[in-house]
Amino acid sequence: MAGFWRQRVVAGCLLLLSYLLTCSLRCAESSKSSNIVLILTDDLDLELGGLTPLKKTQALIADAGVTFSNAYTATPLCCPSRSSILSGKYPHNTMVHNNSLSGNCSSKAWQSNQESRAFPVYLSKLFYQTFFGGKYLNQVGNSKYYNYTLSVNGQAETHGDNYEKDYLTDLILNKSLNFLDQRSPQYPFFVMLCPPAPHAPWTAAPQYQKSFIDVKAPRDGSFNKPGKDKHWLLRQPPNPMANSSIDYLDDAFRKRWQTLLSVDDMVEKLVKKLEDIKEINNTFIFFTSDNGYHTGQFSLPTDKRQLYEFDIHLPLLVRGPGIKPKQTLSDPVMNIDLAVTILDIAGVNVSALNMDGQSFLPQLVPSARNGTSRPYFLVEYSGEGLFPADPDCPKLGPGLANCFPDCVCEDACNNTYACVRTLKDNNFQYCEFADNESFVEFYNLTSDPHQLENIVKKVDPALLQTMNQRLIKLQSCAGKSCRELK
Repeated sequence: MAGFWRQRVVAGCLLLLSYLLTCSLRCAESSKSSNIVLILTDDLDLELGGLTPLKKTQALIADAGVTFSNAYTATPLCCPSRSSILSGKYPHNTMVHNNSLSGNCSSKAWQSNQESRAFPVYLSKLFYQTFFGGKYLNQVGNSKYYNYTLSVNGQAETHGDNYEKDYLTDLILNKSLNFLDQRSPQYPFFVMLCPPAPHAPWTAAPQYQKSFIDVKAPRDGSFNKPGKDKHWLLRQPPNPMANSSIDYLDDAFRKRWQTLLSVDDMVEKLVKKLEDIKEINNTFIFFTSDNGYHTGQFSLPTDKRQLYEFDIHLPLLVRGPGIKPKQTLSDPVMNIDLAVTILDIAGVNVSALNMDGQSFLPQLVPSARNGTSRPYFLVEYSGEGLFPADPDCPKLGPGLANCFPDCVCEDACNNTYACVRTLKDNNFQYCEFADNESFVEFYNLTSDPHQLENIVKKVDPALLQTMNQRLIKLQSCAGKSCRELK
């Protein structure tokens, strides 16, 4: 995939495109390894039932393989998360802080230091035929369903608003099917599909715009609850929420599900194509998201970016050769593990990789070799704010962002935190904020699965010290030291 990355740089520098679609064929004498497909959705939640509309996906991937019940993102925001997926590294090692160029999202520094070492480059060197379609990184834009420009092997391709020709979810599927028809059967392939769904603006295909008409966002858990005892940003939303906020988030929830129906069709057609070309039994398929999402939790209308389970807990479904069907695995895995696992499948000596993640191939195919389960892991996020104040919400002052609807802000400059999450022995989360309060949150998710009560003042100080030391270790880890934790 080396050619892929060179073309990507040209597109980024000269055309400033927010989407990338390319394929690269590398042919040389090589024994054929397993094929790999990665489907990366955009803002698909797990905690709020995001997999519910994906009936075909669950039948074709989950029922044929593994559902990971404890998959997590290293950071709950699009570009930093996608950068971590491609590089296999925590954000403090990619140095991608947010969705902007100044935050290192697809910057020249990223392109020269991390992009050239992303896992698809390794696959290309192993003679994989590679295809990428859809949203890449958020360099100058965000998810779109119509009216976008693609870079197709370095050539600009402009699209309008005709459903048959331009709807992005369908278009990248069709191009991937053409790629599979044109590939060489002698060599393995890697396909990565990144549809815009279910990210805003939540534009459903015409045939699905009346689906789920009576569906509303779930009202249980932390929905419309005050963020008492939490970081100040969680204490600022009015509670109970305004009716206008509830109407808005319910509409968003329905539309998100509507957009996912096209993703469900994508999975069905892709699996059918793999069956037709007789590659399904030699192909690993991964289905996941970059981060979670919330609709009304702790009175925050719609967004991600927060440290709570609804924003960091991911769907992860995998099927492939040697994987027993209808399994649910509880071992904690992360999005930084995807790169290492995929390279492990391709035959790379992953112990020699300069990546923070670890392969979960031993969990997928236990006969491969013994694996180890990580005892704890890191979630980190760098907050963003507007200077001067948001013009639509001048009374709020500067340093806040994403204040919509009803001037409820979802982010701030000091919404910068790092968390230790444990699952192996105890179901704990410990978080420290980089603010002038040095604010700390601690949750026991066994007794409080919705994180309603911050119990930091009730916890044994010795436990807090242990979690603090783990956090310090994780925030400075790189490569092997991120994997070898005790």
